[in-house]
Amino acid sequence: MATVEVTTGDLLDQDVEVIVNAWNRNIIPWWLLLPQGVSGAIKKRAGYQPFREVVKFGPIPLGGAVLTSAGRLPFKGIIHVAGISMWWRSSEYSIRESCRNAIRTAKEHSFASIAFPLVGAGTGGGSMEKVEKLMIDQLGKEEYSGRIVIVRYKK
Repeated sequence: MATVEVTTGDLLDQDVEVIVNAWNRNIIPWWLLLPQGVSGAIKKRAGYQPFREVVKFGPIPLGGAVLTSAGRLPFKGIIHVAGISMWWRSSEYSIRESCRNAIRTAKEHSFASIAFPLVGAGTGGGSMEKVEKLMIDQLGKEEYSGRIVIVRYKK
């Protein structure tokens, strides 16, 4: 079973190989969206490249995960998870599947460390406490020998 660390800070400042972006299902063109939260911070610091890449995957199934480059960020990649539905809401299913598929992607690409935001909180409408509990539970069940960090956002 995996060990999960929880910290408070900025996802983009974590010392990990790959970060997770809580994205949508990719059914709305990225250039029409005004990225908020994690996506907005990534766009500001990484540039548009990761978002140009993610659109090439087409619609991402709810809870699905896809890997792109990290643009100007110092990571080996960004794993975008479809943590919210077409109605901009997260659910236990979307959060658990996002965690499971992000870890699967990290293992497939041999990333030794991964940092997650609270997937489904914020824009997804989930309470931070509930989302964090679900994520700790799900990530703790995964077979992953790397370092897992959940980052509670704080400026």
